[in-house]
Amino acid sequence: MTLTVCAESPVMRAKAQGQWRFLAALAGPPGAGKSTLAAELVAALGQGAKAVPMDGFHYDDAVLTVRGARNRKGAPDTFDVAGFRHLLQRLRVEPEVAIPLFDRDLEISRAGADIVTPADQILIVEGNYLLLNEAPWPDLAPMFDLTIWINVPEAELDRRLLARWAHYGKTPAEARAWIDGNDMPNIRRVVSGSRPADLVIRQG
Repeated sequence: MTLTVCAESPVMRAKAQGQWRFLAALAGPPGAGKSTLAAELVAALGQGAKAVPMDGFHYDDAVLTVRGARNRKGAPDTFDVAGFRHLLQRLRVEPEVAIPLFDRDLEISRAGADIVTPADQILIVEGNYLLLNEAPWPDLAPMFDLTIWINVPEAELDRRLLARWAHYGKTPAEARAWIDGNDMPNIRRVVSGSRPADLVIRQG
């Protein structure tokens, strides 16, 4: 992965040259390693680069329970897409913007948990559905200057997700049930329904 990151960072630097702020969309299915790759890209790009996760726009569990969607948390309709689009609009024009972050240990989004500052020129925006070709997600397309897709075999995604849910306290049976009933449908939906990206990173 590191070699790929080193290969991609000059592309971003070149494309961002002369722009006040440059937004790159880093998309891929659950378990693809988007957060890890975003952090590696930020490190490779150095000063002036920052990661902006989409996961801060998860609807709260209480909202999902009322809507009967608690057991589908992470599906495309369990995010505040309009709020996320508004954030992207602000990031393009405002020097300083507070952004929410999702705390997976607490399973809750924390508003204003980080700040994009005037020094942050290249923003790596990462999330499952940034390229999903289902309304209202295509409304995000004009916000991005570059799109990147992480392509990972389904079997590897399954392995990573089993390890993730074990880390967060699920038993093997609970993890298997959650992956089969929620993660895997989302994986197949986003893989089959996303628009082509400008760049593709292949893993596994």
